[in-house]
Amino acid sequence: MQTQMTFNPQQLSIISQAAAMAEELVSNHFKMSASQWLRPKYDVKTLAELDPTEVVDGPFAQIIRYKGQPQRASLGSATYDLYKICLQDDAILVALDHHPELDMLPFALYIITHELIHIVRFSKFLQGFDASAEERLSEEKRVHERTHEILNTVRLAGLATVLDFYKDWREVFEQIDYNP
Repeated sequence: MQTQMTFNPQQLSIISQAAAMAEELVSNHFKMSASQWLRPKYDVKTLAELDPTEVVDGPFAQIIRYKGQPQRASLGSATYDLYKICLQDDAILVALDHHPELDMLPFALYIITHELIHIVRFSKFLQGFDASAEERLSEEKRVHERTHEILNTVRLAGLATVLDFYKDWREVFEQIDYNP
């Protein structure tokens, strides 16, 4: 198996900065208080922290939903959804290498903002986690539109280039064949 690239300490610091920025932007956009924001429990993990089953080939990130339960809870009614944003370091680093016009901070900000919007939408029941392929594609378009809406006013060097990189996801898809 080919060894995958992982983020170095400097890149991990950028990811942490992007995650903090994304959380603030998304919570402000959805007008969520600090207590509301804590309800959709989530974590952001990089490749070095992922289980082999959480690694995928292709996307920059994926969300996995787990069931959580407080340690002292004995009833099933105490369970909650725990979302894990699994960043795929290798895919992100390859994209940055192939697109030198992209800077890591705005690129990571877009990716994490996008995934947090998904989590908010799942937790508010605006989209089902287990959707059909057609529904997932429509949801991707909606979330890319919302990501653009949130980030379009942010003043960050290189962000306009990232927004342009994702512009095709905001456009209407022409006749998609869902059958292989």
